[in-house]
Amino acid sequence: MELCTERLVLKETTWDDVELIHSLHCVKEVEEFNTIGIPRHTGDTLEVMLVALEDQQSVPRTHFAWTVWLRDTRQFVGEAGMHLSADRFRRGEIHYSLFPEYWQNGYATEIVKNIISFGFRELNLHRIEAGVAKDNARSIRVVEKAGMQCEGLRRKSLPIRGEWIDNFQYAILEDDPKDY
Repeated sequence: MELCTERLVLKETTWDDVELIHSLHCVKEVEEFNTIGIPRHTGDTLEVMLVALEDQQSVPRTHFAWTVWLRDTRQFVGEAGMHLSADRFRRGEIHYSLFPEYWQNGYATEIVKNIISFGFRELNLHRIEAGVAKDNARSIRVVEKAGMQCEGLRRKSLPIRGEWIDNFQYAILEDDPKDY
């Protein structure tokens, strides 16, 4: 499964992507607000990826994971994913990570908008959420540009580097206005 934007291609993650994703999550700036932390070795990365990889054969699916590539150069720039709730809730939660050299180009917003569109159009979701660490100003800008609204602060809900960090809860509903 591929999702395409004007500048990006999101390819469904495969077993062959472990090294690529591992290299992304070994970058300190990428992992600054990630609850998983920098992996010790590729086995740690594979363990995190396993749920989405094994879920590819499930019907219905509950996990989607993509590697993100520049469309014109085929350069690997990051990864993204979405976890779905039980069917009756029609809810998904998204995440994304990019190498720092690709930040501030609008790629993250493009990814988030594309996944939101996929969630509403293809998966018939009612609600799509994203949790963002309170101090993660870059991701706050991304989800807000994608039309997500802040619904509140979850106090000390993210375990990051041995501390509990506050987390903003963002969401967009199927009937919220969108420009995509």
